[in-house]
Amino acid sequence: MSSVARDASQSNIFKSMKEITFEQTISHQCGVTMSDSVEARAIAEFMGTKPGVTVTYAPAMIRIDGNGKLIFRMDEISEYLGREMTAEIFEVNTSTHYGRMVRIDDNEVILFGDMDEVFEYI
Repeated sequence: MSSVARDASQSNIFKSMKEITFEQTISHQCGVTMSDSVEARAIAEFMGTKPGVTVTYAPAMIRIDGNGKLIFRMDEISEYLGREMTAEIFEVNTSTHYGRMVRIDDNEVILFGDMDEVFEYI
């Protein structure tokens, strides 16, 4: 585990059921869960440098969460990883997601937490 991953794993966004309250509000959160791998760690470490992004490491998975939208640019991730990252490889590494996922082109995948923002893409 890299030092970035180790340091980031000290914070946890998950709550116990007794801490959860249900409100009639809309959340604009979005995120992905990935199986732990070299590619997933690189994506998480890179996205963790962006403002408003929370990365949570678990023994076999990595979760990336944001508010509003998360923009994954394959060229930026490729540069950080040191080898090519394609949208297809990104999607294979993504076990699940929440929010609306839109693949803009071969370089950009966006997750929207605000459903009104996604209308221009559908």
